[in-house]
Amino acid sequence: MKFRSFYRFARISPHKARPVVDMIRGNGVNEALVKLKFTHKRASPMVEKAVRAALAAAKHASLEKKADLNLNELRVSEAFVGDGPTIKRWMTRARGMANKILKRTCHITIVLESAGEGESQRS
Repeated sequence: MKFRSFYRFARISPHKARPVVDMIRGNGVNEALVKLKFTHKRASPMVEKAVRAALAAAKHASLEKKADLNLNELRVSEAFVGDGPTIKRWMTRARGMANKILKRTCHITIVLESAGEGESQRS
């Protein structure tokens, strides 16, 4: 069973968030959370929040007996960063000119699934 979480409109550019997401893709949940905790990147708390939200969805499903799964066996099967809307601002410059300031946002998506589930589908 797959469990998804989204962190939408994160105030960081997708270019800066993608290496952090690439680092945890394919890892187990516990290993991914440890990596995110000790990564000195601005995007790591945002990605960690999305991973914890997906883990909470899995925990909620297991409590409702919709899924019989071990939370320690979950892994990050999909993780990607998409572009969000760009906030546009103007900054005054010399001689009455103006420069554009583009404040980029992104959407972070994390998908967790049990370790045995993904292997059987690939075969």
